[in-house]
Amino acid sequence: MKLSTTKRLERLHDRYVNGDLSRRTFLSLTAAAAASAGLSMPWMSRALAAVEQVRFDGWGGTVQDAIDKYAFQPYTAKTKIKVVQGTFGDENELITKIKTAKPGDFQIVHSSGVNYYIKYINAGMNSEINEANIPNMANVLQPMIEPFRKLTPKLSAVPYDYGTTGIAYNTKVISPEEAKEKGAALLLDKKYAGKVGGYADMTTRVWYAALATGQDPNNIKDMDTIWAKVRETRDLAKKFWSSGAELMDLLSKGEIVVTDAWSGRVAALQDQGHPIGYLDPAGSYAWMEDMLILKGSPMAECEELINFMLDPATSIAVAEGQSYPPSLDPTKVKLTEKIEKLPAFDKTGSMKALTFADPVYWATNEDAWTKQWDRIAKGA
Repeated sequence: MKLSTTKRLERLHDRYVNGDLSRRTFLSLTAAAAASAGLSMPWMSRALAAVEQVRFDGWGGTVQDAIDKYAFQPYTAKTKIKVVQGTFGDENELITKIKTAKPGDFQIVHSSGVNYYIKYINAGMNSEINEANIPNMANVLQPMIEPFRKLTPKLSAVPYDYGTTGIAYNTKVISPEEAKEKGAALLLDKKYAGKVGGYADMTTRVWYAALATGQDPNNIKDMDTIWAKVRETRDLAKKFWSSGAELMDLLSKGEIVVTDAWSGRVAALQDQGHPIGYLDPAGSYAWMEDMLILKGSPMAECEELINFMLDPATSIAVAEGQSYPPSLDPTKVKLTEKIEKLPAFDKTGSMKALTFADPVYWATNEDAWTKQWDRIAKGA
């Protein structure tokens, strides 16, 4: 059956909204078809208008402040495209919002690596990046790109930074020697009852319980023991924190003296002069973050922004500002002394010294483990 030009335009529009066509391809095909037939659709004026803004959602606090100052503001000054920003404390909650939103309402997410990448893929939210539009990807660590490409050969995200969730402790109360000796068990030390903290997150709680019981977090054999340790930490804790800002507040005020903690937030506290030490025990939870472009986004503009963010000068400035190492390969790009001193920094560029979560293993168990964690968090 021969399609009418109107029907062809409608189908092109549907493919664009669903993320199956780049904006550039969509506009060229639409303009050609409409011009040949002398047609105009209700949405065409909006679609053909120049993109004036890009939506970004991130973690807020010192991390987003650094990205805004060193990447977004210069990008807007150069391109006149505004970056509209949102924040979240729990990426699972953001994913729920995206599921109920229209394609394009959310565009770029500062996402938590392959563990979350697989969630966007399973929900059909991923796009396909034209890597030719992001030439600065040539400087990104291949060991960071490879886990994403294993899930989708055509990427929807570009790695941007990395860090660890180690042990932060108040050096006025706990010595470096004690922290090193006890490692993950420090979170279960009864003498610090009421002064213990932890991230209110199933993955972190299960991961550190695995370390405390001598199990491989990517191949746990005894979940009953894991949940027993999670309950122990819960009963000793003053509070489980839910954001980096809350973590920094609890540590800086001395309300907690030991907690699992994000390496960059601890580095920021140390820069501010707070007496906080940091330890990555054996098997410490390492993670990477990426800039994820969602289906329905203005691809060319999002790709341009990410390429700008990956420019070495920009990426280095952001890394120093947010206190997390950049995804730049240190064997290709000269990094600063400040970055080389950051917790979790891998000078080899191999990432072999860091322990990352197996995304398939954790995705397989996530629903059941999250339900159990939710029950324990409520007192079960």
